[in-house]
Amino acid sequence: MVERENSLLRDMPRLLVLSLLGLLLLMPYIWMVAASLKPADEIFRASLSLIPERLAIAENYGRVFELVPVGRYLLNGVIVCGGILAFQLIFAIPAGYALAKLNFRGRELAFGAVMLGLLVPPHVPALPLYAGFSQLGLLDTYTALIAPSTISVFAIFLFRQFFKSLPDDLIHAARLDGMSEMAIVWRVVLPNAWPAATAFAIFSVVAHWNDLFWPLIVVNTPEHATPALGVLFFRTTEGDDDFGALMAAAVVMTAPLVIAFLLAQRRFVEGIATTGLKG
Repeated sequence: MVERENSLLRDMPRLLVLSLLGLLLLMPYIWMVAASLKPADEIFRASLSLIPERLAIAENYGRVFELVPVGRYLLNGVIVCGGILAFQLIFAIPAGYALAKLNFRGRELAFGAVMLGLLVPPHVPALPLYAGFSQLGLLDTYTALIAPSTISVFAIFLFRQFFKSLPDDLIHAARLDGMSEMAIVWRVVLPNAWPAATAFAIFSVVAHWNDLFWPLIVVNTPEHATPALGVLFFRTTEGDDDFGALMAAAVVMTAPLVIAFLLAQRRFVEGIATTGLKG
């Protein structure tokens, strides 16, 4: 008991620092939620109090659900993020397995290309991609939103690092049983890769759910607008300077991400921890 108390005392400074950093990172979201509960005249007061003097939940959230096609934007977000994630996993898991467990000529060169791909900002290919989709008549479609992100070099790198930690004996045993490499990937490797898959899924979904750059380029109508673009449409057409309603719209659009992360945080931590076991 005494040893446990001593350990807690030793960890107290670190826990305090981490708690303060966590609170600092959460402050923008906390302020957004607080602002969504306030009437417009309270939001920009000098005090910046988080507790509203008068609740304006019905006004702000009522205006959002009245003027914003919330269901359409959320459905678009699910379709786009789900489609991107599915394709990313289909390509990244076999590629990561090949780079981690197969010996073939040019493996290190291929891994070097993956590492170089991590250095390329997503904004660089935007112009040629836009020109290509425009020529094909695919602007303002789900295809234009999903296709450019179907291959993720970060996912390949993450799964390669995770598969490095899997015992080689497990792979050899599957080969002795007569399983093909693809069968090994989907029947042996994948069931053991759920922590890494969950961690990457959170990275991928958060990035594309919040992405405004690419949807703003290829989408022109609310029919295919993602949640982030939907908030911008609301700001442009209806929101004007009603920041309480804008914050309410942002809370509604980000709520699914918060819920998903809270449900998957344990596997997320496991995935991040295990991907660094082997280099």
